[in-house]
Amino acid sequence: MLLTARRRIVKARDFRRVYRQGRKVNGKMLKMYYLPNTWGLTRFGFSISKKVGKAVKRNLLKRRLREICRKHITSFQPGLDVVLVARENAVQSSYNELQQEVLNLGRWGKILAKEESSGPGD
Repeated sequence: MLLTARRRIVKARDFRRVYRQGRKVNGKMLKMYYLPNTWGLTRFGFSISKKVGKAVKRNLLKRRLREICRKHITSFQPGLDVVLVARENAVQSSYNELQQEVLNLGRWGKILAKEESSGPGD
C-alpha cells in the first residue's frame, strides 16, 4: 500500500508555508520541517535536490522515505505537515538507517504520538 494522495504535500505553496512558519530539526542525513495543519491529518512532503544524485538515486531515496513515513504514520501526531529534506549523504544510507533517522528526528522534534520500538524486528 502507498502513502495516499491525501497524505502527501505536493503544492509549492504548502512546502513554502512549512519552510517559513514551521520548526526544523537537523539530522545527519535529513532535515525535518514540521507545522500543524488544519485538516487533522498528518501529511508528508519530500524534497531531494539534484545535488543528491541523478534521477534514479533521487527516486530510490524518495520511495524509501515514502515507505518509512507510510509505515510509521500512526507514530506521528495527527494534524501535522512534515517535510523531509535529504542531504547529499542520504543516498548512500540503507533503508534501516533512514528509518532510524526519521524516527529520531520525530523524537527530537517531539512530534511522535507514541514511543515506537525500532529494534531489529522492524
